[in-house]
Amino acid sequence: MIERKGELSIIHQCELLGLCRSSLYYRPQPVSAADLALMRRIDELHLAHPFLGARKLAYMLTRAGVAVGRRHVGSLMRLMGIEAIYRKKRTSLPGKGHSIYPYLLRDVAIERPNQVWAADITYLPMAKGFAYLVAILDLYSRKVLSFRVSNALATEFCVEALEQALRRYGAPEIFNTDQGSQFTDEDFTAPLANQKIRISMDGKGRWIDNVFVERLWKSVKYEHVYLHAYESVAEARQQLTSYFTFYNSHRPHSSLGGMTPDTAYFGKWATRSAA
Repeated sequence: MIERKGELSIIHQCELLGLCRSSLYYRPQPVSAADLALMRRIDELHLAHPFLGARKLAYMLTRAGVAVGRRHVGSLMRLMGIEAIYRKKRTSLPGKGHSIYPYLLRDVAIERPNQVWAADITYLPMAKGFAYLVAILDLYSRKVLSFRVSNALATEFCVEALEQALRRYGAPEIFNTDQGSQFTDEDFTAPLANQKIRISMDGKGRWIDNVFVERLWKSVKYEHVYLHAYESVAEARQQLTSYFTFYNSHRPHSSLGGMTPDTAYFGKWATRSAA
């Protein structure tokens, strides 16, 4: 936007755009190794105790010998995109001007594949740095229909995951998310509206609605992410592709009576290729 070698001076360009000149010269600092290690520990504690906020997480870390204050823990949690799960007025903040849709799952029995899909985003620790993982989940079968990894908490990689799931598996009857800005963005809701999919968003006090996706995050992190230090986003994509193939096709689920998600989704006697 700013032309450093343009005819107008940088001062004049900043005045025309209403920008502060100091912001033009600012270069964001990379996250320190100490903070990356702390973020991973916060992520582990959050998975084990998702109801704990920054203050109590700071207490637990201090008792474990990590000198950190609640404000620093809160800052890192915001950077990671996580927050305590508890009954409150709003579960996630939508983007300014984004549409909010009603909650449609109250008293709905989920009895078949493609009845309800859900999406969520989680923090992904790596050997050097971190990334974000979004997944589209069929709630009946627990099948991971698609996923994407990104180094930015943006809408684009969520849209890519959604479009891939729609291409591969058709359209669900209901699509449920929280009210995060990535999911309330028109770029995300438009493909759903175009296919006449009913859009549902978690309402006040409905923290339990994403419990299936939260269980997925716990499985993928403890069974794979924490055991492999991904060196890059590209390696994370490759490794997670292998894990989700195992998760869908070979890993039995106690909630499915020992069936795999693929068996529950496609039917006991159907093969994936036949479907």
